[in-house]
Amino acid sequence: MDKEIAQLVEMGASAAQARAALQQYKDVMEAAEAFFEGKFDNVRDDATPSAESSSQGKRPRMAVCTPDDEDEDEVMEDDEDDVEDFGYDSDDDQMVVDSAKTDVDPYAGIFYSKDRKEEVIEVEEDPETAVVDGETVDLMMQGEWMKGCPEGSEQSFLFQIYSALTTGACPCPSGCAASVPRNRSDFFSLHESFSAYTNHIRKIVRKTCPQCSKQFCFACGESVNSEKIQRPSAAQDDPLFHCSSLQGVILGVGLSMIEHTFLDQTRSEAEKPRSTKRRKTTPTTRDEDSDEPSLLPPRTRTPLKGGIGYAGDGREDNSGQLEALAAQLAKDKKIGSLLTGVRNYLPDLRREGGGHASDYLPHPTALAHLRRRFNSVCSTLLKNDSLADMSERSVLYYELLEWLGTISSHESLASMMAMPIMAVVSVKPVPVKKGTKTNPHYRERTISYEGSPSPRELLEGIAHQASAALKSLEGLRPHDDKPKELTEEEKRMTIDTKGKEKATSVALSEENQALSSFCHRILSTTGAIDSSLRQNKGDAFVERLHASLPKIFTSATHEYVDAGDTEEDAKKAYTNWAKNARFEYCDLTVPNSWNPEDEPNGSPAFKHYYSQEARNLANMDIPKRSLAIAKELAILTATLPTDWNSSIFLKVDETRVDVIKCLITGPDGTPYSNGCYLFDIFLVQRYNDAPPVVKYMTTGGGKYRFNPNLYADGKVCLSLLGTWQGPGWVSGKSTLLQVLISIQSMILCDEPYLNEPGWANEAGTANSKAYTKNVRRMAVKVAMLDALKNPPEPFGDIVRTHFRLKSRSIKQQLDKWLEEDDGKTVSADGGGYGGTERISGVTSFKADIDEMKKLMDAL
Repeated sequence: MDKEIAQLVEMGASAAQARAALQQYKDVMEAAEAFFEGKFDNVRDDATPSAESSSQGKRPRMAVCTPDDEDEDEVMEDDEDDVEDFGYDSDDDQMVVDSAKTDVDPYAGIFYSKDRKEEVIEVEEDPETAVVDGETVDLMMQGEWMKGCPEGSEQSFLFQIYSALTTGACPCPSGCAASVPRNRSDFFSLHESFSAYTNHIRKIVRKTCPQCSKQFCFACGESVNSEKIQRPSAAQDDPLFHCSSLQGVILGVGLSMIEHTFLDQTRSEAEKPRSTKRRKTTPTTRDEDSDEPSLLPPRTRTPLKGGIGYAGDGREDNSGQLEALAAQLAKDKKIGSLLTGVRNYLPDLRREGGGHASDYLPHPTALAHLRRRFNSVCSTLLKNDSLADMSERSVLYYELLEWLGTISSHESLASMMAMPIMAVVSVKPVPVKKGTKTNPHYRERTISYEGSPSPRELLEGIAHQASAALKSLEGLRPHDDKPKELTEEEKRMTIDTKGKEKATSVALSEENQALSSFCHRILSTTGAIDSSLRQNKGDAFVERLHASLPKIFTSATHEYVDAGDTEEDAKKAYTNWAKNARFEYCDLTVPNSWNPEDEPNGSPAFKHYYSQEARNLANMDIPKRSLAIAKELAILTATLPTDWNSSIFLKVDETRVDVIKCLITGPDGTPYSNGCYLFDIFLVQRYNDAPPVVKYMTTGGGKYRFNPNLYADGKVCLSLLGTWQGPGWVSGKSTLLQVLISIQSMILCDEPYLNEPGWANEAGTANSKAYTKNVRRMAVKVAMLDALKNPPEPFGDIVRTHFRLKSRSIKQQLDKWLEEDDGKTVSADGGGYGGTERISGVTSFKADIDEMKKLMDAL
């Protein structure tokens, strides 16, 4: 009984109303329906307890009426076991939750892990049609209405409102005994457009009693003149906002239209025929969270053979890009317009003219619809790793930000911003038992869901991109002749409440201005969301949320990371650490290398190979270059590969974002495995029309040539850089990320001997094997031992943490290398270019390995 009372309390009943309803109706759903019909409105209770219970380990089952059902009592055949309360991992001992807010928001103060898994049996039904307003339209079936809902109580809400609005009759509230029958086509007809749907609802929602001529709402059954539903704060009398039930249904159907329109667009893009032209500019693999190609390396990496991307005959396919962009913008405009129309029915206390009663007390299904349907669209859009692409598609993304801002400002919806999105991971048909009668129009599927990042967490990644882009747009402007201290007003973010950028001290080009305004809007929305969450949920809620968000490290934020007790613990710790540490702003200048009083237009020197080139550009304002760098940095903050097998770390000067240092950890399965390889990078004056310049720094003081494409003097041979033949840099298209991944996967490869022109056919030969073993010796001596003894600036913390977390794995690797070694000493040039020059005074390979192990033990 306590559980049933808790369910009714979550639906909005008081404890006394719940007890009274259950005394009269044994079935909880019948009691709920009676409560929603107002039969227990006269029952009062001073205290309304909230309910929380865990549902971990259960498998909810959807309640769906089928043509074979004889009565509704059989529909919820196992509701006693399967329909449960909100099942989230609660941490009440760590948080103080305002009980008044809990009454409004059943999710208040509740967090649950992204490790959460749900399994639910969903129903797929063939759609039915009906003639509505003279047109034949599809009807939304109950399985579609409840699709994607893994939570028992949310299923109850959805089932209750669907059943109420599609079956039976709506009685006249005056008590004259007259009623108007309801049909599925009344509220669940799927019209060609959302405006056509709302126009249809507007025509039918106010009914006139055929007996007493009283007007009443066809959704909730209450009189339109009842004092109970007056909206004194609303400026207009729109019948579509009469009650929360009606607003919840319109929002649910609208979100379904958005979801299907968005998915149809996504499928049409995915189904486009691939170009048959060869592209070997850079390797592409598939991202773990997407079906689309990505530049990120796969988790199980198969190293590419040398030579690819250097001397190939591939050409970049640039055909049809303008047409594709125009088509994309047209589709975005369509979805953006639909989002705008549906957003009007989102519970919003800030709407023009004041909020409606249904805005203050939204129907519980509103949150269920938002969590299921809106989140699927939201997560896809926010996983976009290109800030430039988002800016170009601003008509869609600005509307998305409006949705997020509205949701976070509403007390009943705000918790959704911190909830991990339940994403589909598998779909399996439910097997039919032999001899069981089946309905060909009705199919059951078992859907497995897993938690994925929350909307606020996804937005944080976009905010990092926006900050990086603004740092570039504003950080590469020329020095004033007379540097001055900024006032507090000048330091303040130059945006208004709507996110529109105010005038800045230096004029930006139109394209730069558009990107800058978009970035400011993202940061403004992020700040507004946190402010709303703090107001609605409290400081403890927001602090807990922020602790789980992705971070960009600074020199003051490095924390000790525990490797755990097992290899699996170490892998998880390493991946999480690397994702946070992969991109960092820091000071790369040489102390006291510049006096602004003596040289006001000058620049400090940098701890960087290209320091002089950077100083030469200190006073140049090149808008096109600034925009290219802004886009580049935005991409890098979100997409640098971080994996147990190999990661890329960047350090960017905090005042000169064109000055970059890079550390790549050698990929597993290669002779470079787990070594630390340093590169100095400078984004030149003509960037991105011209490629960056890159210098390899892990050369043992200019002595060791690690690869046919990595010279002892630091030269990096790569077609993208214009230092090797083959597909080169494409202005406006190629990126620094492509360069870094090409170095990681095609230079630091499993058989580097093959990178030398003319040797590509000698895979597996004795010469190739000998070359690989010599590279291993160099890697241990220079990229491991020397790197750990004297970590290259500013990667000291990165190097030490890398070797500490991977210590167990690296020791096993070193033992294997020593066992396979041929006993020779290190050859400076790799053993393939004359092959006789040896480094004098070197210690043995075993001695280097033993010393490396001791250093890792000391960590």
